Amino acid sequence: MPTHDTGRDMATAADATATFFDELGRREHDPLVGRLTATLRFDLVDGRKTDRWLVTVNKGDVTVEHRNGEADCVLRAERGVFGRLARGEQGAFAAILRGEVTLEGDPTRLVLAQRLFPGPAAATTRGRA
Repeated sequence: MPTHDTGRDMATAADATATFFDELGRREHDPLVGRLTATLRFDLVDGRKTDRWLVTVNKGDVTVEHRNGEADCVLRAERGVFGRLARGEQGAFAAILRGEVTLEGDPTRLVLAQRLFPGPAAATTRGRA
């Protein structure tokens, strides 16, 4: 069952999203996705507005653009749901199974790209200020 976020949750999700993509873009090379060559698009839905992020990975070299574009794999989620993914509070595949996230294109790309997201340990560490 999809969740409905309050305004405060949406602001937190927006911050988590911006931080996630900013940090991802600064990595430049990530050995965790060293075998991946793919273009991924993240469509983040906020009411009638869809915010799109294009992430290109070429054997670990990562670039991030805040724009629309063709992709091998498209992950579509409400902004609040994506915020939980970006904070490591929820896994992408669990969200897909619950129907909170839809996936178009090659799902094997997402299997490898899931390594770009923080894991549960990161969420626990961030929660301890």
